[in-house]
Amino acid sequence: MSAEPQRPTVPNVAGRVVVITGASRGIGAGLAARFAELGMHLAVCARHRPEPPPGVHGPVVTAAVDVTDADAVDELARRVDDELGPIDLWINNAGLLGPLRPVRDQAPADNTALLAVNVGGVLNGSATYIRHRRAHGGGGVLVNVSSGAARRGMSGWGPYAASKAAVERISEAVAEEEADSGLRVLAVAPGVVDTAMQAAIRATPEADFPDVARFRRLGETGAFNDVDWVADHLATWAFDETQAPDAVLCRVPDQHER
Repeated sequence: MSAEPQRPTVPNVAGRVVVITGASRGIGAGLAARFAELGMHLAVCARHRPEPPPGVHGPVVTAAVDVTDADAVDELARRVDDELGPIDLWINNAGLLGPLRPVRDQAPADNTALLAVNVGGVLNGSATYIRHRRAHGGGGVLVNVSSGAARRGMSGWGPYAASKAAVERISEAVAEEEADSGLRVLAVAPGVVDTAMQAAIRATPEADFPDVARFRRLGETGAFNDVDWVADHLATWAFDETQAPDAVLCRVPDQHER
């Protein structure tokens, strides 16, 4: 039996400024809580204003922001700059799963909403952060949250998989465009994390998602990546280039043998 991967050695990130979209629940809320423990200065947003992580001691900005509204995203960056200073790390995490069902049964309105958040929100957040960093002389780290679904379209996952494939192509393009500015770009698949989104996946009828049994087995065994594991990898990759992936597209290693 192979040994499980070791947790990365997180560098000193105290005082670093991070923006996390979609931070009211799930991975976004978990990242915020762990980054607060590590002493980072947080700016968290979601469609409905999220609460600061429990026990946060440092400065924090919380805001209700619809990531499909480019002006609102720009205003968030200006507010963070004013209150916390230049943003070291921007994480485009906000995303929708949408109903899992065959394309023939998808509601156009659901697809429009999903693509507006998962693709349009990433474009808006990326553009805002790029301009912000260039105004401060360049540099910074942009993380766009991707998914294993970006690599292969599965039955029932057409719109979501397409949106995450788009996230990866956007990230690759931005990395090339901003090479001269010193911006580092990562499109990160966090692995399977047990969130409300995963619960919704497990509750999907097999007729709509034929591979649902695999996710239900994960639920039974608990072989998930915990959100602290994901957060520690992101903090390490962002602020210790000696441990960072060489490629734009990367995946957080599985924490447990599956």
